[in-house]
Amino acid sequence: MLVDNGVVGDSRVQKSARSAAAAGWEVILVGISGDSEPHSWQIGQAEVRLVPVHYALSSPYGRLRYARWRRPLAYAPGEQAGYRVQLKKGRKADVVARLAQLKARRSAGKGRPADALAGLGLRLANVTASIGLTWTRLRAGQLTRVRQANQKNSLLNRVQIAFWRKVLGSRSWRRLDPGLWDYELAFGPVIDQLNADIIHANDFRMLGVGVRATARARARGRQVKLVWDAHESVSGVMPRAANPRWHPAQIDHVREYAPYADAVVTVSPTLSAMLREEHKLPTMPSVVLNAPVCAPDEHQRGKAVPDLRGLCGIGPDVPLLVYCGGVNPRRGVDTMIEALPRLPGVHVALVTLHPTGANKASHELAARAAAAGVGDRVHLLPYVEHWQVAPFLAAANIGVIPLHHQPNHEIALITKFFEYSHARLPIVVSDVQAMAQTVRETGQGEVFTALDLDGYVSAVQAVLADPERYRAAYDRPGLLQNWTWEAQADVLDGVYAGLMPGRPAAPTTARRDPAASLA
Repeated sequence: MLVDNGVVGDSRVQKSARSAAAAGWEVILVGISGDSEPHSWQIGQAEVRLVPVHYALSSPYGRLRYARWRRPLAYAPGEQAGYRVQLKKGRKADVVARLAQLKARRSAGKGRPADALAGLGLRLANVTASIGLTWTRLRAGQLTRVRQANQKNSLLNRVQIAFWRKVLGSRSWRRLDPGLWDYELAFGPVIDQLNADIIHANDFRMLGVGVRATARARARGRQVKLVWDAHESVSGVMPRAANPRWHPAQIDHVREYAPYADAVVTVSPTLSAMLREEHKLPTMPSVVLNAPVCAPDEHQRGKAVPDLRGLCGIGPDVPLLVYCGGVNPRRGVDTMIEALPRLPGVHVALVTLHPTGANKASHELAARAAAAGVGDRVHLLPYVEHWQVAPFLAAANIGVIPLHHQPNHEIALITKFFEYSHARLPIVVSDVQAMAQTVRETGQGEVFTALDLDGYVSAVQAVLADPERYRAAYDRPGLLQNWTWEAQADVLDGVYAGLMPGRPAAPTTARRDPAASLA
């Protein structure tokens, strides 16, 4: 299995590795090390290996190598510009200090005959230093303008992007985002040494790495199969504001390599249909939902589930809204903060503190809450183990999903939706298509218009007024049973077995249709 992150915090990848190993497959999960050293550990019977990635081609030099002709005087990208400016400033400061010392000596009546000549030399040196500093600042400024121009969605940038896409087609990513090769150079040698029978590439960056590794193995006479696990639609991923080349590069990267996958799995029936149509796949991708583990193993059961309300410092009767997962402006979590002054006595738990420490957005939300006078009712909490999420959240009153409208938000039931469901929490969700439709059909919560503060407040108040009405939806036969990772693991194992028909089947539970309860 291949993944473009450090594994920790990626519950889908962890669950896939653990369950595949439990089903009898020898699983080695290769991810990215957070430092310059390799690391290894176990997830159940699966081995995790993290490899260092040297992001040389993703560096500013890689992004600006074709842009400097616009400003030929600009320094090369890197640290040279800052070093040169600082060096010139230091030399000028030295000359100014020596002139001041000379003047002070004269004022004190301690001048020497040679001071006149020394003063002339220092004044000439000062002029030279000033000219040098001005020239250096000019070149550094030119580099800044190159960077700024390269980040804009300008006509010139759009023409360049269109040119490479027209000339190279789906191979354009090699010019638009050569940083994708950084993953190949780090992962490729490791994969080749493993001699895998199946390569499971998670998400879009690992797709190309997996296809090329499969081709190399087949060239050596080995019958290797490739599974592509599409976590989202790359066309629906938000472009990067400071890099207009990045998004079209990822789209073309997937377009080039998607047809080479021997099997495709994805996260929802809607995305499955989209992928088949977009990439002309011969069969419909299998659906493996982002559902939670409901039957943890003995090791997992041995870890105590943290006390949500205890961590918040509140009693059992205090209304508590919970949000878990990543935070960025498109997740809409600021709506929960803005609504608190209109929801007296209600507390919010944000289970958003990622183990990597990249938590700036969460702390900004806490600061906004403090500025609004509700800081004592907002609680930032760390992630828990993925198998503990549902029982951990069960102490809350409502699970909130306040997403904004974005393509990938519309097409899937996301991980937290299933986690809230298994916690038997009423759900307040924005009107993103798939989840809003499901909530309306099951009656497990209320839907509000995304970004509508009044609508959000009304939805929360409605649920708090009669929570048992919404919890009763979870008594529907088969609903929660199909929304489990155990059901999804059977599907994934079936995909693997279909690629290796000669392998003896490991015992599994009865096959379930992960989309059956969504019909």
